[in-house]
Amino acid sequence: MEEPLESDSTVSVRSPLILGPVLRRVEGGRATIWVEPNRPGTVEVRAGSSVNSSRTFSAHGHHYGLVVVEDLPPDSVVPYEVWFEGEKAWPPPDYDYPQPAIRTRPEDGGVRILFGSCRESSPLHTDRFPPDALDAYAVRLSGQVESPEPTEWPDLIMLLGDQVYADETSTTMKRVLEERRAQRRPDAPDEQVVDFHEYTQLYVDSWTDPDIRWLFSTVPSVMIFDDHEIIDDWNISDTWRTDINRESWWATRIKAGLATYWVYQHLGNIPPSELEKDPVYQAVLANADDATAVLDEFGTRADSEPGSYRWSYALDLGRTRVVVLDNRAGRQLEPGRRAMASDADWAWLRDAVDGDHDHVVIGSSLPWLMPPAIHHLEAASERLTESRRPWVRRRAEKIRRAVDLEHWAAFGRSFDALAELLTDVADREGGPATVCVLSGDVHHSYVARADLPTRSPIYQLTCSPVHNALPGFMKPAMRFSWSRAAAAIGRGIAKAAGLPPPVVKWHRVAGPVYKNAVSELWHDGRDAVVTIAGTEPDKQLHRVARVSLTR
Repeated sequence: MEEPLESDSTVSVRSPLILGPVLRRVEGGRATIWVEPNRPGTVEVRAGSSVNSSRTFSAHGHHYGLVVVEDLPPDSVVPYEVWFEGEKAWPPPDYDYPQPAIRTRPEDGGVRILFGSCRESSPLHTDRFPPDALDAYAVRLSGQVESPEPTEWPDLIMLLGDQVYADETSTTMKRVLEERRAQRRPDAPDEQVVDFHEYTQLYVDSWTDPDIRWLFSTVPSVMIFDDHEIIDDWNISDTWRTDINRESWWATRIKAGLATYWVYQHLGNIPPSELEKDPVYQAVLANADDATAVLDEFGTRADSEPGSYRWSYALDLGRTRVVVLDNRAGRQLEPGRRAMASDADWAWLRDAVDGDHDHVVIGSSLPWLMPPAIHHLEAASERLTESRRPWVRRRAEKIRRAVDLEHWAAFGRSFDALAELLTDVADREGGPATVCVLSGDVHHSYVARADLPTRSPIYQLTCSPVHNALPGFMKPAMRFSWSRAAAAIGRGIAKAAGLPPPVVKWHRVAGPVYKNAVSELWHDGRDAVVTIAGTEPDKQLHRVARVSLTR
């Protein structure tokens, strides 16, 4: 096994845990805790009177454990410790943060969801960007551990893509890749990760930030990928796939990218009650001593057979239904049949948003409602890339990739289908009080409302980036894209391309915000409020927008 990336976090050096503990799903009186130790062994979690353990599984010389903690009391805060091979592994003796704890929900009560996307590695490793909003949130939350206000504690962190950057690596990762030059494929891109081990170092680079490590250990989290977990423009079009498959290193990259995403991110999305039903997890456990072949085969198949594995998932927080949709791996790219997700995922999505809920939240890494001008350009781009004229197709495809025209509007059938589905949900008699699409990707944050005559409002809530930046020269263009003049120009281009007006109109309610930011969605009965908090040079969070979604 190669040595993991050396961490700047002093606490991790003294522990056998390279990463973790990471608290993932809390479901009733059960919770899952993920760790990456430095060797195989037995991981034990001691939470109050509940003691649970599991053996690690291994792949490519790395070792992982997922422990299901049972019999947690309702409406409780249960501190926990992680033991490894009979010795206490976390928290270490000189830990400067509050002890990790599992919080179980009361039967009734409000719901607080923290969300955001696009987080480059922490300031421990790079000073390229302004202060990390998730770091700032962790510092603020750690100071509230003894707070008498239970509503201050989030029920869930929802990370909506680009948790790691395989194609735009940090200074630390560039050094790692340079040091591995002799071990790397000779055809590998110099400053991009390619194999499984290199992907593991991305997570070490990002998740050993002490503030993030504490936050992840004590607040439940769910995640979904976007393109940078794999590569910019991932699955933007069928011609892109043809071109990327010609790269000699690509088969290794996509196999490793999807396998490590499953290990580090998706495995924790699976609720404790469904782990026994997941075919990949069961195959990994059956080959726990060395699951390398299992994960390699899975990574290859998940890419070559879109829809063969469902990355989307759903959960309930009280009376709030949360549905997180894969926007990337399951795309259909055949011209004339382009879709954001596989047919199986669409059928699953329709079932997932059904039922009696006070609020419906859909997590989508890519915003459904964009600045109107950009929406029209993306819709026109899709039409032009399917032109009968080869020279038009070629130029339109070149533009599509150059400026990332790949959101819902560039998959017109899916944009319309989602509009129809959300309208059905929001107009249901006795249905939810709000329907919200939570997204990231676009490196600015905003709230937009669909102009539809439904019983309940439909919102687009976008929060991005957590720790990155929109290039300065793009900010004026992005601001202009929200203007009426830009929308009129975009409509003209779409009309010239032969497109009708979109099936839904919308308007901006708050933003755009050009700061590193995190957002909170708060549900209290049938009321809903969203806030956007951005970081300033003082490295603290400051509220920049607050919108009541129901009043």
